[in-house]
Amino acid sequence: MGSSRAQAAVLLALFLAAAAYGGASSRPSPAPEPLVRFGLITDLHYADRDPAGGRMYRESTAKLAEFVATMNGEKADFVIELGDFKDQDIQPDPIRTLSFLRTIEAVFARFKGPRYHVLGNHDEDSLTKAEFLGAAENTGIPVGRTYYSFDIKGVHFIVLDPNFRSDGRAFARGAFAWDDCNLPDAELEWLKADLASGRGPAVVFIHQQLDGTGAYYVKNAAEARGILAASGRVRVVFQGHRHEGAFSEIDGVVYYTLKAAGEGSGPENNGYVLAEADAGGRIRINAYHKIESLTIERREPAGR
Repeated sequence: MGSSRAQAAVLLALFLAAAAYGGASSRPSPAPEPLVRFGLITDLHYADRDPAGGRMYRESTAKLAEFVATMNGEKADFVIELGDFKDQDIQPDPIRTLSFLRTIEAVFARFKGPRYHVLGNHDEDSLTKAEFLGAAENTGIPVGRTYYSFDIKGVHFIVLDPNFRSDGRAFARGAFAWDDCNLPDAELEWLKADLASGRGPAVVFIHQQLDGTGAYYVKNAAEARGILAASGRVRVVFQGHRHEGAFSEIDGVVYYTLKAAGEGSGPENNGYVLAEADAGGRIRINAYHKIESLTIERREPAGR
């Protein structure tokens, strides 16, 4: 009897040791958080016209086709372009400009999943916002919405539109200024309410830059940055517009400016990324060609 008790005690000790050190009886490891994987490209500037400066207008269809094929192969959850999707002739003509948009959108539509657009200044150089959005699909978003948000696998995504002049007029034919862009009060109020309506990490997309002052930047960028930082949710802002690219971090928010895919000739001058984000806030930026890869580590949301 004593011997049986001793054996039982030994078996119990072995069982507890196995549990403590990850043996067969230990608790199962938590399942990995789901990754949302999305492709980004910017500043294609497609137009059926000869090159000017570094812009290789006609090459943008081939560059976008490579991006779409890569994202299809990677089974990305969605793709998004960050503005200046198309351009215009030296002598602008709305009908020709719309044909440029339809040509490049047809290539984008080869992606086998949701796709989204961020409005850039050149998207409205000789078109209205309504004309652009009437020929470019934002999957699941009501037609006509220039700023909007959506959720995938626990990550919140926000698209902003700063293409408004200081006098409040929306960019359009005859009201276009590449160096005068602003986020209207109504859009800022929407942004604040949108970020306050949930929890978990958020990613923001915008064409013009938010992380400084000067011609390339949104005029009231500081106000927008304050909203993003105060929410405690925003991990990264993806931007376009400045063709050489840039990177900064302000108040815990990373501002990552992609290099322009339409700048420079040949596939080696293409540039795009496959980003991976999880509900814990870690974001990996896997870059192709001339763009740099990096990882944005997790951080605890404000208030925890």
